[in-house]
Amino acid sequence: MFKIVVDRECGCFRRSNLENNLELDSKDAALEKALEMVESMNEDFCDKHSFTLQEAGDTFLIKMG
Repeated sequence: MFKIVVDRECGCFRRSNLENNLELDSKDAALEKALEMVESMNEDFCDKHSFTLQEAGDTFLIKMG
C-alpha cells in the first residue's frame, strides 16, 4: 500500500473535498493522485500557501510551504 499524507491541513484543505491519509494499491496510482492533489491545491486554494510533493519510501508527503 502507498499512502498520500498532507503534512499540515490548512483551512482551505479542510473545506475542500480532498482527503488526507489516502491509501492506494499501486505506486503509480498514488503518485498520479498526489500530483493531482498538489496541482489542485496550488491552483484552487487561497494562495496563502504553496504545496510541494515529497516521496518518502511508500509515502507521498504533501508539504505546505
